[in-house]
Amino acid sequence: MWIICGLATSRWRDVQLYRTPWGWIPAGIVFAGGLWIYRSSGAGFGARQLGGIPEVLEGDHRQQLVTSGIRSHVRHPIYLGHFCEMLAWSLGTGLAVCYGLAAFALITGVIMIRLEDAELEKRFGGEYQAYRKKVPALLPRMR
Repeated sequence: MWIICGLATSRWRDVQLYRTPWGWIPAGIVFAGGLWIYRSSGAGFGARQLGGIPEVLEGDHRQQLVTSGIRSHVRHPIYLGHFCEMLAWSLGTGLAVCYGLAAFALITGVIMIRLEDAELEKRFGGEYQAYRKKVPALLPRMR
């Protein structure tokens, strides 16, 4: 997939929308935020869970819906962390291709979130429906 994306975007790899070292200031903040989100997303999860191994191997896990920690504010924090990292690179470099790939990631992320929500609703039923109504998918509510 990375090779296909690289080939598809290679002609725009040098197109800069802007060039300034000041772009790395907001980029650093967004990048650090993304790292914090990743770290918070992993709290209470093992590497197997974060990698999705229990979902792939039937009968290899005990099902439990986690709604605490960062997941009490955002249902899909890993996707939010990915988007923060891509946005940080876009802000810092000013490259059109980075912004294009960040937009592509956002669009495909929304599709993946919908598919994941449907699968989780099937797995956890009413418990997940109530959680889904209460907690936003990607962007936390401002209080």
